[in-house]
Amino acid sequence: MTNPNYNPLNAEEKYVIEYKGTERPFTGEYDNFYEDGAYICRRCNAELYRSVDKFDAHCGWPAFDKEVEGAVKHLPDADGHRIEVECAACGGHLGHVFMGEGFTPTNARHCINSLSMKFVPAE
Repeated sequence: MTNPNYNPLNAEEKYVIEYKGTERPFTGEYDNFYEDGAYICRRCNAELYRSVDKFDAHCGWPAFDKEVEGAVKHLPDADGHRIEVECAACGGHLGHVFMGEGFTPTNARHCINSLSMKFVPAE
């Protein structure tokens, strides 16, 4: 049963957030999007990432080099090779984090499904 405090999700959002699916690369609304603001969890509205930490990794999904402190849990992925990231507040699947690629000074690439987030413009 879905928590009544969560935002309603369509079938595609539910597939990604609740069943750990992945949207097709280069199709998400935030892949090539660079406005000033914050990205919040589509299911529970917790702040996850900020636009100042977003970069173009040419990977097909929005990429961030760090999360809002305490907003994201890092878990071993079922495939045994990757690190899954999920919303710390509601457990919704966000995507994966890759370390050691050298794209940014943090040496991290959070590869996040657009369907897992909503953008809130800066005021």
